Amino acid sequence: MSALAKNKTLPAKIAPKAANVVRLARQPARRIDVHNLAMSAARNVVPPLVVLAILLAVWQVLCSSPTASLPSPHQVWQESYDLIAYPFFNYGSQDIGLGWRVLVSLQRVAYGFGLAAVAGIVIGAVIGQSVWAMRGLDPIFQVLRTVPPLAWLPLSLAAFQDSNPSAIFVIFITSVWPVIINTAVGVRNIPQDYRNVAQVLRLNQIEFFFKIMLPSAAPYIFTGLRIGVGLSWLAIVAAEMLTGGVGIGFFIWDAWNSSRLPDIIVALAYIGVVGFALDKLVAAIGKLVTRGASAN
Repeated sequence: MSALAKNKTLPAKIAPKAANVVRLARQPARRIDVHNLAMSAARNVVPPLVVLAILLAVWQVLCSSPTASLPSPHQVWQESYDLIAYPFFNYGSQDIGLGWRVLVSLQRVAYGFGLAAVAGIVIGAVIGQSVWAMRGLDPIFQVLRTVPPLAWLPLSLAAFQDSNPSAIFVIFITSVWPVIINTAVGVRNIPQDYRNVAQVLRLNQIEFFFKIMLPSAAPYIFTGLRIGVGLSWLAIVAAEMLTGGVGIGFFIWDAWNSSRLPDIIVALAYIGVVGFALDKLVAAIGKLVTRGASAN
């Protein structure tokens, strides 16, 4: 055995070291930033309240004279306090609060606008997908959409022989046009890559409609729906003035015939608030469905 082999010592067996366990730091619980929430609320709420207070003050000054033709805010509060404070009272067939009248009008809007949304999306998809359909139908629709809503009311009354379906038809024919036009524009703007993918996957027309067309055109569709719901609310108020019933529109006409100007002003405030809420509701649904995407 060589000297090198003699002097060579075997290494001692090294015991494996225990692995160090690294503990992940706990993520701090999310706390509600009250300060940021308060600042955001102040930025969004305070300016409209200040402007509203200024407008009410100017209105009070201009209409405080006994010879003024319009009631002042103080007079509106005094004479229409029940309509403001108790919107859901019910003392009879026509002696009900404005809250119930708004609900009746909203029910008609739901029927008419719902039909307009379905028909508008389907027709708009056909027009946007087919060049021949666009050439044949688009000029006709462009002419019909310029007809004022109340111009359709005599024909609808003659056709349906009833005020309720006539009002619903007026809502439908008023709100369907922006849905059709915006849907058609959205379908025409679908990227060609999406159409190529549909051809590769061999999607039929129904699958292409639900999987490609609707998601791609959704921002345009909801733009049309927002315009349509505003037109629906305008149309129902105008139609109810002529068809009667217990809706908010007929209440305004009845208050005018009875010279109750403060009641008309309160009803206008109800109409404005409800219209604003409808627009924000459709906008919120559209933002949720489209995940924040907007029409170009």
